[in-house]
Amino acid sequence: MKKTATSLAALLAATVSYCAPGLAQAPAFKPVTDAILANPDPADWLHLNRTQDQQRFSPLDQINKSNVSKLQMAWARGLPSGTQESVPVVYNGVMYLYAPGASIQAVDATNGDLLWEYSRDYPKEVNPQAAREKSLGIYEDMIYFAAPDGYLVAIDAQTGKERWATKVDDGGQTAGGILVAEGKIITNRTCIEGTRPQCFIAAHDAKTGKEVWRFHTTAGADEPGGDTWADMPTDKRAASPWGLPGSYDPKRKMLYWGVANPDPYTRLSRHGRYDAVPFQSPVNLYSNSTLALDIETGKLKWYYQELPGDDWDADHNQERILARVKLNPDPKNIKWIADDVKAGEERDVVMTVAEGGGMFVVDRETGKFIWAKPFPYDVPDFNISKVDTKTGATTINVDKLFKTDGDAKVGCFHNTRGLWSIAYNPKNTSLYVPFQDQCVSMVSNLKAKTGWGPRRGVMRPGIDPNKYMNLAKIDMSTGEMKILHSQPQASASSALVTAGDLVFWGDQNRRFRAFDADNGKMLWQGLVGGMVMNSVITYAVNGKQYVMIFTGEGQSVSAGPLGLTQKSMPKAVRGHNSVFVFALPDAT
Repeated sequence: MKKTATSLAALLAATVSYCAPGLAQAPAFKPVTDAILANPDPADWLHLNRTQDQQRFSPLDQINKSNVSKLQMAWARGLPSGTQESVPVVYNGVMYLYAPGASIQAVDATNGDLLWEYSRDYPKEVNPQAAREKSLGIYEDMIYFAAPDGYLVAIDAQTGKERWATKVDDGGQTAGGILVAEGKIITNRTCIEGTRPQCFIAAHDAKTGKEVWRFHTTAGADEPGGDTWADMPTDKRAASPWGLPGSYDPKRKMLYWGVANPDPYTRLSRHGRYDAVPFQSPVNLYSNSTLALDIETGKLKWYYQELPGDDWDADHNQERILARVKLNPDPKNIKWIADDVKAGEERDVVMTVAEGGGMFVVDRETGKFIWAKPFPYDVPDFNISKVDTKTGATTINVDKLFKTDGDAKVGCFHNTRGLWSIAYNPKNTSLYVPFQDQCVSMVSNLKAKTGWGPRRGVMRPGIDPNKYMNLAKIDMSTGEMKILHSQPQASASSALVTAGDLVFWGDQNRRFRAFDADNGKMLWQGLVGGMVMNSVITYAVNGKQYVMIFTGEGQSVSAGPLGLTQKSMPKAVRGHNSVFVFALPDAT
């Protein structure tokens, strides 16, 4: 594979220390250790959601409620054409970013000047413009990139030169991301529909690229849980961990990862009958489940299945957020509460909100069910009908299953929170969730490989179209949800919460905003060149805090909702890939 670097990169290669434009003279590059990854400097952004617990909370407070109205653009930089669904890494004043078209750039985080660029010669069968990278990784002096040709690549963080490249699969990493912990690069990938071999999570040695372990996310016929697929051949069992990367608990040495729907999409197409497998979990393991894996061995410690035998592609493959929460679950706010939960007790928990709706909280040590609720709303069309409050077993909504070929159903919810990240504020135990009040209109079709057709996202029947897109604040102690902001225009932006008591969030109408984290009052708004995508991070260089976003376009995550809401705004600016960075004006 070919790799290229700019002339500046060659200059950087000749010296251990360097001075980037806008940066003070830096000492020798400080390697990123396991300790740094476990407890990052607030100035840096080292993981998908800053920390290994995926909370997406920044301790930075230079920008706060009292001065955010003064926020202004600090710099911008254009990017190549292609899909943009990524989040960058920022370390010691340098931003490492995924550029659409599947190359990697390092830029000065104070002004966007290019330091180096890494690119590959992709084979003809790979379309790099369609790659859907979610995050990069950093460890010691290397940047890690899961390339769309199936290679895991280590790049020298100072020069942009390739250090090693390991072939992982046949190109199924195009929608995944990276988590780095304990000297290992953990990656997820996209399965080919109806085939098991690429349905796995893998760990590679960060220094050498050697594979340490891989865990297949569907149970084989001769493995524990194998009977949950009935008589389906092992090599046809598919459930992909393709979405957002998982989280890591360094105390327990455990990874927590989500898995998406089983393939093909419907029970009819998988098993020939909708009732060939049970209606209560476990079904089609480990689809739509939270997995706890030993980071050293990849062995399964426990699992919890949120949706058994999915019939609608209701992915549960988002990040798993780790927190310690004082539990006071209120039955007025939470539909299903475990019988043995004691009010006032503190627990280490795993929290998740699914793409297909539903919110779950389970014990971090054991996977034992704590509480769950329909999300965003409790409606008859919701895809789960019951959670056993004694065992935690979930039951699918049988009324919404496709019982015969050609059945047409409207089921809820669908891409309600998409592939953007949500944010947790440990200061007030609140989760901030951008969500779309959207369901799916779908027809079963045994002639189609997927098992469906036609199929499309629709606004939930009967809603106010002006409240299609929302920003919710959920108290994770009591379960109470408050809507901080509603609008008709769609969004594919992550939420960011900061110690400055702010929530940042953007939309597909080129608006990037800051809200009061307590009451949702809009405190600032900026207009950018295109649709705000995922991203939304904050970092600091030389004591100055910045807030950064990518604009651009994803695939179905942005195209589908845009089709529902385009009439509510001027014609969307599509495919405008750029970096926009904001900061307070310098004191005069």
